[in-house]
Amino acid sequence: MDRLTNTIRPYAWGSTTLIPELLGTVPSGEPQAEMWMGAHPGAPSRLDRGTGPTSLSDVIAADPAGELGRAAVARFGPRLPFLLKILAAGAPLSLQVHPDLAQAKEGYDAEQDAGVPIDAPHRNYKDANHKPELICALTPFEGLCGFRTPEEAAQTLAALEVDSLKPYVDLLRAHPVEAALREVLTAVLSADREDMAATVNETTTACERLGGAQYTAYASLAHHFPGDPGVIAAMLLNYVQLQPGEALFLGAGVPHAYLSGMGVEIMANSDNVLRCGLTPKHVDVPELLRVVRFEPTDPGVLRPEASAAGEELYETPIDEFRLSRFVRAEGAAPTELTAPTPQIVLCTAGSPSVGGLTLTPGASVFVPAEEKSELSGTGTVFRATVVA
Repeated sequence: MDRLTNTIRPYAWGSTTLIPELLGTVPSGEPQAEMWMGAHPGAPSRLDRGTGPTSLSDVIAADPAGELGRAAVARFGPRLPFLLKILAAGAPLSLQVHPDLAQAKEGYDAEQDAGVPIDAPHRNYKDANHKPELICALTPFEGLCGFRTPEEAAQTLAALEVDSLKPYVDLLRAHPVEAALREVLTAVLSADREDMAATVNETTTACERLGGAQYTAYASLAHHFPGDPGVIAAMLLNYVQLQPGEALFLGAGVPHAYLSGMGVEIMANSDNVLRCGLTPKHVDVPELLRVVRFEPTDPGVLRPEASAAGEELYETPIDEFRLSRFVRAEGAAPTELTAPTPQIVLCTAGSPSVGGLTLTPGASVFVPAEEKSELSGTGTVFRATVVA
């Protein structure tokens, strides 16, 4: 197995303190948003097997079956199917949605055929893969996930008593569920920007007047993104607060945004994001409307299910990744980790050991398929692998 050296991405929304506190390093004052663990070409992890630092992606490319296991290669191809991250939000991320597999392939092929450069700011699809994801809170965590029912959204908007929101309230109450959500989101994102900016300003004042966790969160959005129509779109979604150890699964077509806090995030190995707002980046409204699923959803806060061996599994309907957690007390017997699939093991507390390598918070190791490995010591680790 291999100790990993990982890249920290300095996105503007990142916290300046959460990842340094986890790693035990001195904050630089710059945002540290995500630490990537895996073989994504944008920032692959690095390892050293005695010949100098090498990217995990190159190691896998040299021997896919040996590193990933024959079953994983047969099912997902010769690449690591997941990307593991530590995510630390000091400010809200963009309101966004991810395509399903068919939509991603269709969109990617269309942009390739049209000759849109892969790094063009208006490009929607970076690859032909879907991007389901799971976020597990390490600290108290705030987010938005999935549509409320139209009536719940109407009540949220009506309580603000802002005249320019009343047409949206009427639409939400006058149409069947799917049509109501579609029409209101379309109207919000297509509105005149000056008019919308005035509406957001009035809405911000009303949110501050009402107070409470969710209205305070909406006011914070407006302060980060003045006049952005995404502030109103956000009110159509479920407001969620996670406690450490709780998680959210985000499937295709489900609009969402992370607002604050730190968590362990795992996703299919893709970069496909369609933005709804809360961003200065490109928003492709017609393509977004093609991908969004206009149906109310329960956020479905996940709590792990423990096995007799002490492995706590976060159940999802996705095979490209499987995330579990071990919270090990002092004196606990070693746990066998050997598996026919590739694994990344990440420490978030304590000083446990994997295969003789002692980990500290924020440290991780890559365990190739079939390599004998054992977890011992005290602390908390997350185990990322696949279902093959």
